[in-house]
Amino acid sequence: MSFNEWPVQDAKARFSELLETCVNEGPQVITKRGTETAVLVSIEEWRRVSSGAARSIKEVLLSDDYFRGDVPLPDRKRAKSGRKPPEFD
Repeated sequence: MSFNEWPVQDAKARFSELLETCVNEGPQVITKRGTETAVLVSIEEWRRVSSGAARSIKEVLLSDDYFRGDVPLPDRKRAKSGRKPPEFD
């Protein structure tokens, strides 16, 4: 996917055009001193990308909807395989 690049000065001076191009053509890259610095994306693209983002383990553990006691534990009777541990000399 190719992106249009906009130097920050042009992006500021022609913001309406930048926004319209983003909506009609897709993400637009903003550069600062020749370095890619930011990307302007449509709200639909942002929602698509951000909704697919996975929560970090820290976010899961600290969230109110995570109850620490509901971690499923295997049934001990089923977990035993009946194999003996290896013997070492």
